Amino acid sequence: MATVTLVIGDNRWPVACRDGEEARLEQLGAMIDERWGDAQRASGNTGTLQALLLAALMLADDLADAKASARAPGETDALAAIAGRLESLATSLEKSAASA
Repeated sequence: MATVTLVIGDNRWPVACRDGEEARLEQLGAMIDERWGDAQRASGNTGTLQALLLAALMLADDLADAKASARAPGETDALAAIAGRLESLATSLEKSAASA
């Protein structure tokens, strides 16, 4: 078991992790640290835990936006197939209307 010390704002947080996961944990800590200033201002400097909560919520909001904008694999192909079928039906209806 390894230990990484994350520096978030002016705080140092020792966090245990599996061997080999240190770099990833440091990257994640850096992402929280990037949000620290905004979170601290938004919390009105009420305290470290409140700022950490707000930083986590900001990151969760980014994640939710990314998930919402990402398309599931194959979804684009399915939409293209549906669009093609609708175009074919529209053409068929136009021909029927023209011959009536």
